[in-house]
Amino acid sequence: MLSLSSRITPEHLFYIRNHFPYLIVDMETWGLRIEGCVNRPICLRYQDLLHMNQVSIPVTLECAGEKRAMFQPKVRGEQWELGASSHAIWTGVRLVDVLFAAGIQMNAIEVTFEGMDKGTRTDMPGVFTFTRSLPVKEALNPDILIALYMNGKPLPFRHGYPARLIVPGWYGMASVKWLHRIKAINQPFIGPFQAIDYVYKNKSSSSTHATPVTTIRLNSTIAQPSDQAVLARGEHKLVGTAISGEYPVVLVEISADNGMTWQRASWLDPQESYSWRRWCLKWDLTKPGTYDICVRATDAAGNVQPELADWNLNGYGYNAIQKIRVYVD
Repeated sequence: MLSLSSRITPEHLFYIRNHFPYLIVDMETWGLRIEGCVNRPICLRYQDLLHMNQVSIPVTLECAGEKRAMFQPKVRGEQWELGASSHAIWTGVRLVDVLFAAGIQMNAIEVTFEGMDKGTRTDMPGVFTFTRSLPVKEALNPDILIALYMNGKPLPFRHGYPARLIVPGWYGMASVKWLHRIKAINQPFIGPFQAIDYVYKNKSSSSTHATPVTTIRLNSTIAQPSDQAVLARGEHKLVGTAISGEYPVVLVEISADNGMTWQRASWLDPQESYSWRRWCLKWDLTKPGTYDICVRATDAAGNVQPELADWNLNGYGYNAIQKIRVYVD
């Protein structure tokens, strides 16, 4: 379940998704290397990063597998329901400042980000580090951070201490934790966490024809009440969130009759780029019975949440209109 008592998710409730076991970081030897297609390869120690210009950006991170359990037919993978989405204020160094300090070259087409976490996979031999890449055009976005702080405190170990990437608007797999190497390259990156995992594909498609998972799809969630809740007659408050990684969400609507009629919800938060936005709706229940509640979001480009999610083999990007059922005594 989501924690929505404040816009910021408390650290102990912030979702965690790892691909490999936790590691031990030796801060005596740790450094962030920037290399590859650069004119001045550099290694920045933790204190070097702390002394650089610091920027704070509120960003919601969401696992690409959020709501995977809702796909029909079922798909493989961690069966997330609600809760793999959280919000924090991240503080650190702009990635673009580091890339320019190293003198990124014109022939670079992608930038890779390597975490310190490593392990084996079930589908191929060898030991792998969690490594992802971004096209240079995306990597030069001034809002991408090498984060050192989360909500004003040093980055918690479980969330990537001493440094992690924060890629606003993208699903969480792009925000590599325990970052220790950044490399500009002049050819496409084809690591397993880029070409095999985190791609949209159906059963008949191969990895070479899959579509990469990138920005967060337009989505909304009912956090309160929960599905199958039993409510007393009287006034209740429906509460939830809405988010999109591409265009701002401008409208959330609620239906208490399985989509036949809709009411506009009110916002609890102002609009912020890269952030979820909490909504609420007062609901006066006078009649007992069974109610099917739906929520849908609309963005600034006029896109509306679909009735059905785009089914894919790995269960990424579920964003169908959410429906719950409650009972009123």
